[in-house]
Amino acid sequence: MRYLHTMVRVTDLQKSLDFYCQGLGLVELYRDDYPKGRFTLVFLGAPDDIDKARESKSPLLELTYNWEAEDGSEPEQYSQGRNFGHLAYRVENIYKTCQRLADAGVVINRPPRDGHMAFVRSPDNISIEILQEGLTLEPQEPWLSMANTGSW
Repeated sequence: MRYLHTMVRVTDLQKSLDFYCQGLGLVELYRDDYPKGRFTLVFLGAPDDIDKARESKSPLLELTYNWEAEDGSEPEQYSQGRNFGHLAYRVENIYKTCQRLADAGVVINRPPRDGHMAFVRSPDNISIEILQEGLTLEPQEPWLSMANTGSW
């Protein structure tokens, strides 16, 4: 048995790609459009896992975007995402990653006060855990004094 990937449904593909790629730093590996089924699949990988993901054809994250119905009605709206649990990524510098996300307008729901762990939400309300690679960083401002916001 081998783990393949996690799929999450997204309601705004560009907003989600901005979050996962520009914000978190994932890389789009490839995408497939399915006009008959009216959906697009976008496969993402973490920069340190790209070679492995391409070699095994097992990206870590699949975004599924359902297009408008042929009659022009909106695609299905999804639940709060909390029932999914969360995705988790290890990063080189948790403070820089959180700052990049905050600069892009992402709310840091659980700031990295401890220099080790933070939580944010994707545009579709999926909880994302961000963990510091290696040793925990020394606590520092503004993160140290920042309160939790919302649920994570």
